[in-house]
Amino acid sequence: MPHVALLRSVHPDAIAALEAEPGFTVEVVHDTSRENLQRAMEKAEAIIVRATPINADFLSFSPKLSIVARHGVGYDAVDVPELSKRGIPLTVTADANALSVAEHALMLMLNLARGTKAFDANTRAFKWSSQDAPVTWDLAGMTVLVVGFGRIGGRVARLCKAFDMDVVICDPNVPMNTVKGAGFRHVKALQEGLAQADWVTVHCPSNAENRGMVNAEFLAAMKPGARFINTARGTLVQEQALAGALKSGHISAAGVDVFWDEPVHKDNPLLTAPNLIMTPHSAAATEQSMRRMGLSCVDSIVRHFRGDIDLDMVINKEVIRSNR
Repeated sequence: MPHVALLRSVHPDAIAALEAEPGFTVEVVHDTSRENLQRAMEKAEAIIVRATPINADFLSFSPKLSIVARHGVGYDAVDVPELSKRGIPLTVTADANALSVAEHALMLMLNLARGTKAFDANTRAFKWSSQDAPVTWDLAGMTVLVVGFGRIGGRVARLCKAFDMDVVICDPNVPMNTVKGAGFRHVKALQEGLAQADWVTVHCPSNAENRGMVNAEFLAAMKPGARFINTARGTLVQEQALAGALKSGHISAAGVDVFWDEPVHKDNPLLTAPNLIMTPHSAAATEQSMRRMGLSCVDSIVRHFRGDIDLDMVINKEVIRSNR
C-alpha cells in the first residue's frame, strides 16, 4: 500500500486524485521542520516536493522512498546523483507550467514597455495625461532574444511573434533548422544575439555550465538601452552585475521573478536598482498551473507503482532503465 507524503500542500484536485487511487494513502506535511520530516518519512514511499531540499541528509531518514515527484520543472534543490545512487527516480511536471511562466514573462515585458508602475502611481496622485509620463514603447517591431528554446522558451517565442516582434533564438542544443522551421531567426553565438536584441529573456535550467551566466560580460554585450527578463532560475544571474547595469543605464529596464537566494534577503542589490519589476517566484502559481502540476505529480507517482512511468517526466532516466 503506497504511502505518499506531500511536502507542503498541493492543489485539492491532485490530493483528491491520489486519495481516489485504490491502496494509496496520503499525508500532507505542512510544517517541514526536520523533526516533522523525519516522522513523515519513516513510512513514505513517494513524495511530492515543492521547495524542501532533497539531499543525502533527507534520504538518510527516508528508508522506504522509491520516487520523488518535483512540483515544478526546476530541481536545483534536489541532489540527483544521490537519488540515482539509491535507484530513486526524480520526475518533474515538464508541461504543466510552461504556459503560465511564458505568460508571466510577457506580462513583465508589457509592464516595462508601457510604464505600468509609473502610470499607476501618477493616476493615484491625480497626475493626468503627459504630466511626469514615462517614455513607453510598442513591442511590435522590437527584437527579442530568447535564450533557451525548450518548452517555456518556445512558448515565449510564439507569444512574442504574436506581438509582431522579431524573434531570435539562441540554444546550442537545438538545431538551426528546428528554429527556422518554427518561424524564428537563429543565432549560433550568444554575443551576436545580445548585440542586436532590444529584449533578452532567459529560459535555461541552472546547471554547472550556465550558473551565473548573466554576468558583467553578458550584460555589457547587450545593446545599450536593452531590457532583460528572467523567469527561469535566479542562479543564472549575478545580481550585483545586473543591479550595476541598471544603475548605469546600460540596461534600461528589467523584470525578474526569481532570485539567487529565496526568499529575497534585505541586502539584495536588486532591491535598490532602478527600473526593475520584481515578483516573488510566482510565475507558475496560477490556479490552472497549480492544478496541472499537482495532477502531473500524481500521474508520475501512480504510474511509477504500476510500472509504466512516463520517461519524458523523468530526469534520471538511467534509474528506470536499470530497474527494468
